[in-house]
Amino acid sequence: MDINTLTHEAQSAFKATFENDATITAAAPGRVNLIGEHIDYCDGFVLPFALEQNIVIAAAPNGTSTARLASSMGGDTVEIDLVGDILESTPKWANYPRGVMQYFREQNGCTLPGFDAYITSNVPAGGGLSSSAAFELAVATLLEGLTAITMDTREKALLAQKAEHNYAHVPCGIMDQFASAFGENNHLVLIDCQSGQPTLVPFENPDLTVIVANTCVAHELSDGGYAARRKNTEDGLAIIGKNSWRDVSQDDVESAKDQMDDTTYRRSRHVVGEIQRVMDAVKALESNHFAALGTLMDASHTSLRDDFEVSCEELDIMVEIAQSIGTDGGVIGSRRTGGGFGGSTVTLCESSKADAIIAALHTQYESRTGITPEIFTSRPSQGARILEGTSHGKQVLQSSPEELDPIG
Repeated sequence: MDINTLTHEAQSAFKATFENDATITAAAPGRVNLIGEHIDYCDGFVLPFALEQNIVIAAAPNGTSTARLASSMGGDTVEIDLVGDILESTPKWANYPRGVMQYFREQNGCTLPGFDAYITSNVPAGGGLSSSAAFELAVATLLEGLTAITMDTREKALLAQKAEHNYAHVPCGIMDQFASAFGENNHLVLIDCQSGQPTLVPFENPDLTVIVANTCVAHELSDGGYAARRKNTEDGLAIIGKNSWRDVSQDDVESAKDQMDDTTYRRSRHVVGEIQRVMDAVKALESNHFAALGTLMDASHTSLRDDFEVSCEELDIMVEIAQSIGTDGGVIGSRRTGGGFGGSTVTLCESSKADAIIAALHTQYESRTGITPEIFTSRPSQGARILEGTSHGKQVLQSSPEELDPIG
């Protein structure tokens, strides 16, 4: 379903639900990370892009002090009182917009008008593709349109991250929200997680396509497991004696190996290796050396599977199938993406062979696991934006991210 169809669906459902026409429609994309995993909280670099899949919200002011939210995902319409503090409540999915509304109001020193909204999505939920970040950025962008306030793109992304931390209690890094906010057509978003600076990296070759394969499994990575991995990286850095992982080389890790337990050593080896792989991937893109990029993607998967231990059988199977197709079949590189223990893989391939690769991935994965995957292609797309509409009788213009210095 393309963005135009999704928009029509949202606007039609809005009218059927609220017996009124939507006056403003906002969208924000999910994201997939090409390379750079579990290093966003280690001052590393990540290289995601905004997907062509979006969350779209159609809305209109309702003349009250209440926001009424309905969704194509089902459930009753949720009402949120916009007077006073907006607190966590039920259902849980509505805590994402609650947090965004609370912090948007605080940060911009404004009141929010009551409004009705209908939410649609073609971002796979639970696929490790940041449907939550897309939801947060879509809500924040909608609020921009409803209030005629245009936020700095970076501040809007950080607001969305804060909402996820404090209302959904997910201690995510900045990658998901930054990719959804700063995305541009035919560009990856290189994010320096130490400085918080995003940089656009061209991805314009039409002969290249990215395949996203949702394994449709989600083995729970408990808070304890996530916290343990973070602590491993913190312990490793303390043993090495540096202030930042950006100052650490593999020689430093090897020199400190005898002071570490095996787990801390392997976690540390992944962090340093993955930071370098991202930078090498950017250089490979700059020089159109796509075979090198594919090798880096494959190495990233191996490190995440063996050293950081955040893969699972289904992810490994999907990557194995892609790698077995090989360069003769059009596959350049493949790896697991996202937090881990389920979700999706990302495969770089030749555009002309994408359909055949998807068919092979689908058939072989289903045969080996008994699970029907969800597989699609995407090229880097546009970040959060107002699609169309007016607010308070004024035309709302699409907000665009700040000018970034592209690489290349």
